Amino acid sequence: MPLVSIIIINYNTFQLTCSCIKSVVEKTKDVSYEIILVDNASTERDADEFKKLFPKINLIKSKENLGFAKGNNVGIQHAHGEFILLLNSDCELTEDSIAICCKEFSEKKNIGVITCKLIYPNGKMQHNCQVFPSTIKIWIEKLRLHKLFSKKIRSSYLQGFYWDYETFGFPDWIWGTFFMFRKSALDLLPDKRLSDDFFMYMEDVQWCWNFRKAKIKIAYTPKTTVIHHGGGSNADRSEMINKNYLSFLEKNYNAIHRKLLGNKI
Repeated sequence: MPLVSIIIINYNTFQLTCSCIKSVVEKTKDVSYEIILVDNASTERDADEFKKLFPKINLIKSKENLGFAKGNNVGIQHAHGEFILLLNSDCELTEDSIAICCKEFSEKKNIGVITCKLIYPNGKMQHNCQVFPSTIKIWIEKLRLHKLFSKKIRSSYLQGFYWDYETFGFPDWIWGTFFMFRKSALDLLPDKRLSDDFFMYMEDVQWCWNFRKAKIKIAYTPKTTVIHHGGGSNADRSEMINKNYLSFLEKNYNAIHRKLLGNKI
């Protein structure tokens, strides 16, 4: 049985997905793993071409585009590992990041979810450790009180841009880009599965919200770095994020907080 089940969602990103899988195969040496590739009814290429290049993967071909969250839940249904890694198709491993994160789980028994350092191909840092929507954060930034805080306090209370990406810590929520967790943690979630109310965007916020409600610690480690190419922003993406953000507030916050928090994350 594999220790880690790596789930990758593909939707018309054949070359990126191939690069991602190739990097996993080349760099993952010290842990046993399986790769589960869920193709979301791509039209760009025949999904069977993945099997020709990577015959050992478990290819699941969906008849419709399920989106990111539901696609991952489909992959999880086929996972046999003790750990699940949700890995974006536009990621590339440059070292044995999966083994490094497994070691963190082994050494820190109290954590249930972990991510690592993410960078753009040019080496620029990505801010994948974030704070939940907070009225306190809004007023701290509006009144510029964060300028009075120490670096440690800014990192703890504001996270995001202010997070200390060179230090191990516990952010509120992490991006779904490199999202690794104990499979057993699913048993503590509603319906024993990741929330898939959102087609894409904001699903990772809801996942972390549910994990933290279940008293499961979410961790960040600086011990390994993954390249994340990332997508360009556009109007449709911004509109979907904004819509899902409001839905997230509706699900998890009272009316007063929803009004105060507005429509931006």
